[in-house]
Amino acid sequence: MAQLLVVEDNPDILHLIWTQMRARGHQVLGASSGPEALAAVELWGPPQVAVLDVAMPLMDGLELLQQLRAATGMQELPAIFLSARVDRQTVEAAHRLGAAYLAKPFMEEILYAAIEAALANGYQGLQAAVEAATPIEWSLHGRARDLPETAYHAASRYTTAP
Repeated sequence: MAQLLVVEDNPDILHLIWTQMRARGHQVLGASSGPEALAAVELWGPPQVAVLDVAMPLMDGLELLQQLRAATGMQELPAIFLSARVDRQTVEAAHRLGAAYLAKPFMEEILYAAIEAALANGYQGLQAAVEAATPIEWSLHGRARDLPETAYHAASRYTTAP
């Protein structure tokens, strides 16, 4: 049983992930914001894997990951971003942090496989699992951008740059 940190501002999605991962035997720290997540980690200790939303009020997931790594001293804390925001800039920022990126809506089996890979082999295991997964679900090192029917392209057709 591993300790996971799940940070998601949508209470329904947070509860869904919390329930799914607890059913699979993991201890789950759930938080709805960056500051709440930092407080939970201070109280309960560092997670073995962090599953983070990107777009949240107060602090986005990218900043949160940097703060979690600084607060815990775990510079290679395995992280998986879950987000409906699938734009090139955000995905590349996540990759620069050494994190995987999973587009919402996500499949439980893919999220679970990524978590298990990260637990077994750290970020390197996570990276291998991402590369082996279906391209529509994952975007790692920009590879999914090159495939025509990926979540990246589907999202980019219906969103405009700010």
